[in-house]
Amino acid sequence: MATPKPRVKVPKTASAGEIVTIKTLISHEMESGQRKDADGNVIPRQIINKFTCEFNGVKVFECDLDPAVSANPYFEFTAKVPESGTFKFTWVDDNGEIYTDEQKIEVK
Repeated sequence: MATPKPRVKVPKTASAGEIVTIKTLISHEMESGQRKDADGNVIPRQIINKFTCEFNGVKVFECDLDPAVSANPYFEFTAKVPESGTFKFTWVDDNGEIYTDEQKIEVK
C-alpha cells in the first residue's frame, strides 16, 4: 500500500465571521477486513477510523469512520472563521498511524 497522502483545500483569505467551505481527501485503500486473498486468508481490516479538524486548537469537525466508507475518504464541510489562524486536519487509521495537514487562512 502506498503511503496515505492527505489533500486539503481551504480558502487563503476570508472576511471576519465568514463561513468557508473546506474540502479534504486522503488517499487510502480502506480495506474493510471482509475480503480474502488468493490463498483464502482474510485480508486484515485497515481503514481510516477517525478524522478531526481544529481551528487554532479548537475542534470544529470530527467524525468516526466505519468499514463501509469507500477508499480515499472525502469530506466537505463548512466552518466559521472569526480570525486569522490555522486549520489542523488529522486522520487516524487502525494501525494507530496519524496523518496530518495544516492550512492557514488570513482574515482581512
